[in-house]
Amino acid sequence: MSRVAIGCAVALLAACGQSTSTTNTASAPGITASEIKIGSTQPLTGPAAPGYSEIAPAANAYFQYVNAHGGVFGRKITYDYLDDGYNPTTTSSVTRKLVLEDKVFAIFNALGTPTHLAVVDYLNTEKVPDLFVASGCNCWNDASNHPYTFGWQTDYTIEGKILGQYIKQNLAGKKVGYFYQNDEFGLDGVKGLDQQLSSVASRQNYVPTNTNVAPQISALQASGAQVVVSFSIPAFTALALLTAAKYGYHPIWIVSNVGSDVPTLTGLLKKFSQGAVGSQLLTGMVTDAYLPLVTDSSNPWITLFKGIHDQYISSLPWDGNVLYGMGAAYTFVQAIKAAGRNPTRSGLIHTLETTKLSGGPGLPPYGYSSGNHLGYLGVQVATIGADGNATTVGPVYTSSDSGPINQYSGTPATPPSSGIPS
Repeated sequence: MSRVAIGCAVALLAACGQSTSTTNTASAPGITASEIKIGSTQPLTGPAAPGYSEIAPAANAYFQYVNAHGGVFGRKITYDYLDDGYNPTTTSSVTRKLVLEDKVFAIFNALGTPTHLAVVDYLNTEKVPDLFVASGCNCWNDASNHPYTFGWQTDYTIEGKILGQYIKQNLAGKKVGYFYQNDEFGLDGVKGLDQQLSSVASRQNYVPTNTNVAPQISALQASGAQVVVSFSIPAFTALALLTAAKYGYHPIWIVSNVGSDVPTLTGLLKKFSQGAVGSQLLTGMVTDAYLPLVTDSSNPWITLFKGIHDQYISSLPWDGNVLYGMGAAYTFVQAIKAAGRNPTRSGLIHTLETTKLSGGPGLPPYGYSSGNHLGYLGVQVATIGADGNATTVGPVYTSSDSGPINQYSGTPATPPSSGIPS
């Protein structure tokens, strides 16, 4: 190879953030020879805290596990997550602190649709990797305007489509009503549902700052809705269930995975009813999953993550929120390893767009490419039994926001023996 060709190859590698070096260097803000510093905003307090406040500690537990086993190219991951109380104004201030003062390399798994919409433009203007947002808003899939932002969980429109298909196939002829959060979270879910359902008896929304959902539940009951599809955070799923029970209203509840974690809901039902009601209100609920069920002890991902939970955060419940945090953390380690020994911010984005990540804990595949910044591309429907355990129903389905629904035939991955991406 000529000297010119060699020089071009080296320049290309540098532009992509890949390095042939075998020595760790301070290659970007937040990257030193010994550390990868990332940050996040999380609802550690406020209306979204029940359940969701477990996600960041769970992700951090997985990072601690990775650090204890040599880190990433010898670097330890430092995860600095700050409370925003599910308040967009607070999100803006603490995000700027993470970027400007703490000098994080990337924002990871920041939680919430309304909260993260307040900072997505800022992060992209500053060219800070905005990875695996903890929200299924399809607004994160906008590579032309937000090239540094990537989703992780199945987007709400895809989820709504697959739940709508389930209703058409299994509950045909029943009147359907909607109960949803009045922002992009709920509206994206409704968009997917409407692609499948031709008639809706009542559409009721809520705002997370108002805990009185009696008017909405009364309207659903008056409409004769026999099926209620709920795109709600856990606290409002519980409030809706309790209010409906108070009115003697017992529709079939179909609830987004965002608001259907059984241990979280059981705790909220007991808290809100002062111990009068528990998991019995969850019997028969229909939901969906893009990760293995937390009760599936035969699944190797559950074995791995449950072991890490027991070692590092045993004071937290073992539930879907903990599984979520560890799953997202695993994907981050996949991505940062694939970006090479001395990653740059632009190089990490290039890696996600051009390297086909595979082998993660999800039931469906990742969707990452240069034109697609979605995470998981589908879900599997599940039902909750009288014992409080969820059981999956039928195959995993995948889709896009406007494309057909397809049965996924891929084989689930198993984790490496180390529990760390290679």
